Amino acid sequence: MLAGKRILLIIGGGIAAYKCLDLIRRLRERGADVTPVMTRAAEEFVTPLSVSALAGQEVHRDLFDLTKEAEMGHINLSRVADLVLVAPATADLMAKMAAGLANDLASTLLMATDTPVMIAPAMNVRMWDHPATQRNIKTLMSDGMGFIGPNEGDMACGEFGPGRMSEPLEIVAALETRLTAGPLTGKRILVTSGPTHEPIDPVRYIANRSSGAQGTAIAEALRDLGAEVVFVTGPADAARPTGVHVIEVESAREMHKAAHAALPADAGIFAAAVADWRVASASASKIKKTKGGLPVLEFAENPDILAEISQLSDGRPALVVGFAAETDDVVENATAKRLRKGCDWIVANDVSPSTGIMGGSENAVVLISDDGAESWPRMGKTEVARKLAQKLAEKLAQALSS
Repeated sequence: MLAGKRILLIIGGGIAAYKCLDLIRRLRERGADVTPVMTRAAEEFVTPLSVSALAGQEVHRDLFDLTKEAEMGHINLSRVADLVLVAPATADLMAKMAAGLANDLASTLLMATDTPVMIAPAMNVRMWDHPATQRNIKTLMSDGMGFIGPNEGDMACGEFGPGRMSEPLEIVAALETRLTAGPLTGKRILVTSGPTHEPIDPVRYIANRSSGAQGTAIAEALRDLGAEVVFVTGPADAARPTGVHVIEVESAREMHKAAHAALPADAGIFAAAVADWRVASASASKIKKTKGGLPVLEFAENPDILAEISQLSDGRPALVVGFAAETDDVVENATAKRLRKGCDWIVANDVSPSTGIMGGSENAVVLISDDGAESWPRMGKTEVARKLAQKLAEKLAQALSS
């Protein structure tokens, strides 16, 4: 799928730059043409000679190359590619992109390009979580730039958390999706998935039985139709989808914040089983068992993510899809929920223990919309996801044509 595609690879200055050597090899194996650009900082981690040897092309490094600039070299570089990939995208380089700075070759190319840009961030977890970086991420997403990762894991600095650059094959899969035209190409879709964990104390929490499998399947189906997917997931058992931007959260309030930060989006699919309530005052220390006494837990209501986004007056996705897991009167309860929340569609299912659906590999859903209730036969969660993704693509196409 990458045969003949021209990739302009901008390598930022971070330890993850070493992964770009394998990334270049993987891209060329698939027939892509890779034109490398290195920042000065990147040269501290990998050599231009290594990058050039693997790419089979000269490495571009200097904005003020008189021979090349006589022919407006940086403009040509930015325009002839099918896609610009920034990997690793450091906090500094992302800040330059968000602010519109153009003081070196890499940032100037990014300002001058009229082709799609995808970013594979890599930085320390504290830098990733910093409010300035989060503001920059939102700006870059609003500008239409696609994100690949970052992953969560051990850092070179010894810390653990989000900030690891995605692996080369994950990046390749994301590029293949982006460069393969599909009915959702150019569309940005938010998907929430999995349960939330609401802490009681440092070792106990309130949760539900959601595995996150349906949410993962939906994200993959949307990705396969060409969409840029932002996947906000609670602590689910299911594997995370590749080729999408994964955001890990724990609680309903964290998911609420992440979902709003992911906007704007063309569509939102809220498949997460978000806890309705949390403990009002979670204990900072483990609650001890005392003889003859039971702890009293006071509850507070969690934010209603689906209702809030459905009822936005500014920035509401064109199509908002909610999920309703019911044990009784499935269609009636889900229909009432759709009206109450203000979403466009509700995907309802019966999660009574006898169905085996909650945590299982199959699902049997009813799609509820303005057109009424459409029952789907029981099928694998992957098939449910593909059918839902196709219907969503058709709906968005209708909205554009009307």
